[in-house]
Amino acid sequence: MTAADAAVEAVAITDTLLVALDFDGTLSPLVDEPMSARMTPGARAALDELAALPRTVVALVSGRSLGHLREIAEHADDSPVWLAGSHGAQYWVPGTGVEAAADAASDLALRDRLFDEASSATAEMAGVWIEPKEYGLGVHTRTADAETARAARGLVDELVGVAAPTWRRRTGHDILEFAFRHEGKDSAIARLRERVGASAVLFAGDDVTDEDALRSLGPADLGIRVGGGETAATLRVDDIDAFVAVLDDVARLRRAHGG
Repeated sequence: MTAADAAVEAVAITDTLLVALDFDGTLSPLVDEPMSARMTPGARAALDELAALPRTVVALVSGRSLGHLREIAEHADDSPVWLAGSHGAQYWVPGTGVEAAADAASDLALRDRLFDEASSATAEMAGVWIEPKEYGLGVHTRTADAETARAARGLVDELVGVAAPTWRRRTGHDILEFAFRHEGKDSAIARLRERVGASAVLFAGDDVTDEDALRSLGPADLGIRVGGGETAATLRVDDIDAFVAVLDDVARLRRAHGG
């Protein structure tokens, strides 16, 4: 048995397993139009199978706002899957629904003003899209050329740096994000772990923001990086299909252990 096989088996046979997963690039291919993202059929089947197992909790942990995450994940009101949106600042709980979080009116007003200013400033930049987020904004540059992307990021960096220097700044695959809330995927994993009483966590992601969560994992957990890039993960897989194969193995071993 290889070290990777042993790590997968160890989390698969834990008493209560939390399977917490990034969405874009981990379960769904990266796409030019962010709201067109959908899980691959294999990924959806694997999540459905895991969520149906005893003492197994499945959660999606994403930088997407909760409403957008529900839409792209095709997440129904009766779903058993937990959601942590906006990097862990928003939650949807099975059987309960959205958990409200109060925010200061001044933060929301600044968010709206900066979104308007960033949208106006980049309106003529081809391939640049400013995304309104629950706690800030995102600068998408996937379809922009390199020079335009640099200019757009620099422009919005300056806008936010002057008006909101304490906002959290994050980078990812062709996106620059700013938020007045400072939660991260590491705090989301900690909160989910405590709430579901997990004895081990399997977390997987493909981007820079996922590394916060991967670095937070303990010796009983398993971190997986999907694709390239520097990582703190224990295990790396090439692509979504390879990751789905790992999830299938976890489900198979968990069924066998439960039996």
